[in-house]
Amino acid sequence: MITSLGERHLLLRHHEHGHGHDHGHGDLIETKTRGSRRIKVVKRVLDANDITAGRNRELFACKKVFVLNMMSSPGSGKTTTLEKTLARLMPEMKAAVIVGDICTTNDADRLASSGAPVVQINTDQFGGDCHLAAHVIEKALDGIDLDAIDLLIVENIGNLVCPAEFDIGEDKRVVVLSVTEGEDKPAKYPLMFRVCDAALINKTDLLPYLDYDLKAAEETIARINPGMSVFKISAKTEDGFDAWLDWLKDQVRVKLG
Repeated sequence: MITSLGERHLLLRHHEHGHGHDHGHGDLIETKTRGSRRIKVVKRVLDANDITAGRNRELFACKKVFVLNMMSSPGSGKTTTLEKTLARLMPEMKAAVIVGDICTTNDADRLASSGAPVVQINTDQFGGDCHLAAHVIEKALDGIDLDAIDLLIVENIGNLVCPAEFDIGEDKRVVVLSVTEGEDKPAKYPLMFRVCDAALINKTDLLPYLDYDLKAAEETIARINPGMSVFKISAKTEDGFDAWLDWLKDQVRVKLG
């Protein structure tokens, strides 16, 4: 279900673009038999996704809209971070949000209170996909006036695996990692940290109460993605937000000229 809050309700059917979802992210195109083994030759749907992502990117460039893909595991504090980010960016910067969730409009309802246009995507209607793909973003853009915004933030579905594989036409990717998840998450999910441009280590206000090795987390991120921008923040207290917002504003200004 794609919903532009207060405006429209659209249903995106799962097979509209010729593929469903499996955790190999592939379409079966041929089956061969070799001895007693059946070898499946699979073509990755990422090829088709990248074509649509390219189309999205061209549209965003034409409209001069900076697009941020924000990813994390569930419970990282991503939505609270976005609430505080929007509150401090607007009205200086005009923003809109696409929110991805398997079920509910809880996060979208919270973000809509910022005054930013919000489009909700629920994937339970077409199989409960664990990521947002480029064609879903393309469809959701029907509910956003790109001429009226400078910044589009995509709050991806909470998952440190699948969203990292799918280009949606964004300009930058950010991963939110909370200290309550443990410092080993970058090592366990290296692709997510490899493809992102910045990491937000959230809930730092809880550090005095946790056995969390912040230095180890930062060192692991640096090994996986040398030079990656890392911001230590608390979405609750907004500690560290100045540096994070300065980085985001700089990225938007570079694109908008």
